[in-house]
This record gives sequence, structure tokens and C-alpha cells, in this order.
Amino acid sequence: MATSANPTRDDFARMLDEQLGGVADDGFEGRVVKGTVTAIENDKAVIDVGLKSEGRVALREFARGEGEHGLKVGDEVEVYVDRVENADGEAMLSRDRARREAAWDKLENEFGEGKRVEGTIFGRVKGGFTVDLDGAVAFLPGSQVDIRPVRDVAPLMDVPQPFQILKMDRRRGNIVVSRRAVLEETRAEQRSELIDKLSEGQVIEGVVKNITDYGAFVDLGGIDGLLHVTDMSYKRVNHPNEVINIGDTVTVQIIRINQDTQRISLGMKQLESDPWDGATVKYPVGAKLSGTVTNITEYGAFVELEAGIEGLVHVSEMSWTKKNVHPGKIVSTSQEVEVMVLEVDSDKRRISLGLKQAQQNPWEAFAEKHPVGSTVEGEVKNATEFGLFIGLDGDVDGMVHMSDIAWGISGEDALALHRKGETVQAVVLDVDIEKERISLGMKQLERGAPAAGGTASAAAGGTGTGSLRRGEVTTVTILEVRDGGLEVQAGEDGATGFIKRSDLGRDRDEQRPDRFQVGQKLDAMVTGFDRSKKPNFSVKARQLAEEKEAVEQYGSSDSGASLGDILGEALKNR
Repeated sequence: MATSANPTRDDFARMLDEQLGGVADDGFEGRVVKGTVTAIENDKAVIDVGLKSEGRVALREFARGEGEHGLKVGDEVEVYVDRVENADGEAMLSRDRARREAAWDKLENEFGEGKRVEGTIFGRVKGGFTVDLDGAVAFLPGSQVDIRPVRDVAPLMDVPQPFQILKMDRRRGNIVVSRRAVLEETRAEQRSELIDKLSEGQVIEGVVKNITDYGAFVDLGGIDGLLHVTDMSYKRVNHPNEVINIGDTVTVQIIRINQDTQRISLGMKQLESDPWDGATVKYPVGAKLSGTVTNITEYGAFVELEAGIEGLVHVSEMSWTKKNVHPGKIVSTSQEVEVMVLEVDSDKRRISLGLKQAQQNPWEAFAEKHPVGSTVEGEVKNATEFGLFIGLDGDVDGMVHMSDIAWGISGEDALALHRKGETVQAVVLDVDIEKERISLGMKQLERGAPAAGGTASAAAGGTGTGSLRRGEVTTVTILEVRDGGLEVQAGEDGATGFIKRSDLGRDRDEQRPDRFQVGQKLDAMVTGFDRSKKPNFSVKARQLAEEKEAVEQYGSSDSGASLGDILGEALKNR
């Protein structure tokens, strides 16, 4: 039986625990505890943390950077207890692990409060860099180094600087930080302070920082403003490089400040006098001016009258004769042109110009040079279903209606007499300047044709040429036999006219032109006059008129006499 004079092994363990303060060894593992340096042996420090045995920690774990460890016996330090006892009976301690654990505790608190942390970029890894956050290693993505891409990161290495923790996972040991977030926040604070000092309408100097197609960014001393291309000058600016260059110091006016987006709009032309002031007086409607073509579009061309003042020549106002043609085929960029002011709207900053109005109307010019009745020459440009178009002086066209191509023939037969490209002569019948039309006649140049524009005389029963009257029977001489009828002349030197095939007689057998000969004389009635006052004759009409007259004089079909008897008696008496 065991007594107090013979203690067991458990009794010895209990007494040892009491002597060490009654602390359970296994409660130390995985914790950061305080210990005392009891000795420094070679490259290790012997540390007592209150366990059964002391532990050894490499002196390099106490060194910061390239400096010395600075430890001496009696110093109190914090270490991490990895194991209470190893195979050699010593405690396994780590100063690095203790620092990391302390750093994680601190970082978690700062992350929760949204505070910035200080760290040092010390290495490069795939996709970014490693940062030492006082013992904890964090990842800095390449996109989070700066606001703009950084080509050389060397100046940022091993330099203590602030970072913002984006996310952290202690269990996995992951921390992601951003330097860019700190810079943007700082910049936003600076922008707010600067914007508070600026006001719309203020004139300020700045340095051109960057140029784009639509404008330039100007540094106003820590904050950028946009100088749009349309606000650089009153004159047309195709690209900002025409006015400014990167690095130029420019004087600008603050046009607008957007407090929500903190964007600033700048202007340079606002510091100049507005050329549109008094534009109505300077450019009255109807004035002829010289200008330079600055831009050509589908719908017209822009002409600069002075720096900052441009007018539009609409495509419909570019040429009297060239219709539905692209403006680029009429004018070219940088060409000096003469224009007329058609309309001015100072409020909308618009001036409508006319190019053709500055030139003489070609139809007016043609009418002055070629009055009605004159003979012109031109090339057949086109044939339509109703006539021929002839190209004339002044780049205008005249039309010969198919009824005025030749006597006694019209329609497709008349159109077929001439081909495209053929040079022909014609008489000017009419010029309508307002409707831009010129009427021509070709048959009027034929032998014996009355002069175009001749004076018509009035008489009872109609209108005639010379002594001829509508309804009058006269003797005509055949000048030409055609398939469509006879070309005839009244008297010796009278007007020429035409007898259509259907007017050669009452019966079909009488309507054959080939039964007549040139020089033969016959009686015919004047049935009317065409547009050029040329008479139309008819044998058939004369026959019908004589029959009617005989019936009235000698009886009717009811009197018992035959029509042959009546006509025979009438002719006998005549």
C-alpha cells in the first residue's frame, strides 16, 4: 500500500506543475506569448516562455531588413509557440510567426475600419507584386499599382507607402491590397479642394497634358479640364493639333463645372471677340462676297467668309445647270469662290449662301444673245418620246418638239430623222427664263417656212399668214411629194404648207400621194395654221365645202335630182 512517504510518478508530475505555476503546457501551442531572452548562443537566442523547457530562435528572425538583431540577455520579446516540446525536449518558438500573427490581428482591425495600411513592395510575382505589411505578405495586382499604367516600378520598390486592403482571408492566408485606390482617394480629395477654389467664368492658365481627336486635357494645377475642339476657336478646327501642342501653356476660361462628376469644361474662343456680333449688318442679303471652301458634304459646301464665320451653299444653290451632282464635282476644298448671301440667322449662327446666284442666269444670257427668231446650232444630246434636246451655248439645253422637227411628219418618224451626237440648226421659238425652258423649231428653217415670231393678222373667220385666211380656197403648187402628204406653196412666192395624206380627197383612192407630181397645181382650202403660223391645206375640205354649197343653191336630195345632177349643174354654171 502506497503512503505519503513513497510518492508515485503522478505525484511528481503534479508537484512539478505546481512548481511551474500550474500552467498546462498544451494551452501554449498556437499562441503568441511573451518570453525572456536568457542567453545568446552563436546565431540563436535562448528564450524562456514559462514552459518546462526553453526554446531557441534564430537571431535573423529578430533582424529588420539588413540591420542587426539588437537583442541582449534579459530582453522581453513576443514569440509564437509552435510546439511545447520537440524531440530534443525543447520548445519550438518563432519570432516571424509571432510577427505575422500580430500583423494579421492589426490588419483585420484596420480592414474592418476601412483604414489605410503601410507596407513595402519587395518582390515581383505573376500578375503583380508582393507587399510586406509589417510581417504579413499581401498581393498587389498590376492593375492596382497606379491610376495609369506604370512602365517602371523600380522607384516604388522597398519604399514604405500606404495601401488599401481590398480583401483578406486569414484561414487561407490571402491579402489583396491596392495602391491605386489610395491615389484615387487622395486625388479626389485634392480635386474637391481645387474645385472649391474655381468658379465658372474664371480665367486661368493651364498646361496641355494630352490631346485627342475631340479636344485636349489641360492640367489646372492638380485637376484636369477638357478643352473641346469646338471651343478652341471660332474658326473651323479639324484637329486640336492645328491650334495647340502637348506641353503648351494656355489661357482658358472655365465654361462649366459639374459638381456631381467633378468635370470641368474649358474654352479658349470665349476669350476672343465673337465674329457673329453684327453679322446681319456685315453680311446683308443679296451681297456678293468672296470666300474659301472649307468642307464639302453630300448636301453642300461650307464657305468661310472670315475667321469664325462660315456659310452653307446648299447643293441646290450650287449650279444653274448641273442638277443632282455631288458638290465635290463643282467645287474643291480651299478653292476661292464668289457667293451671294441668301439668308442670315445670327441667333442660330447660320448663313445660307448661293454659288449660282453670283453668276449670270444662263437662260437670261441666252435670251440676250439669241432672241426669238434667231438661228442657233447645237448637238442632239437626247431624244425623248416628245422631242429632241439640243445642247446650246452657256451649257443650257433647248427642246425641239416632235411637231417642230419637220413638216408633215411627227411622232417616232420625226424623232428618227436625227440621231444623238448630230449637229443641227434650229430657230428659237420661245425662252422662258423663270421655268428655265428654251423652245426650238427645226422645220421653220425649211424652204418657204414663215419667220418665227412673225406678226399674225386677224380677219373674219380666223387667223392667217399674209393674205391667206382660214376657210379660203386657193391654188397651190406641189413642191414635194412625201408618203405622208404633199409639201405645197400658195401662189408664186406665198407661204408653204402641207396637205396631209388623209386630206388629199374624199375617197381612199384619191388619198394616194403618188398620183401627184412636183409642179402640179391644185385647189385646196386653208384649214388652219400651226404654232409657227404656217398654213395647213386640204383638198378634201374644199370638196366638202363645194358639195354643201351646191346643195344649198340647187336643191336637196328630196327634190328628185341626184347629187351628180346637182354637182354637174353647179360645175357647168361655174
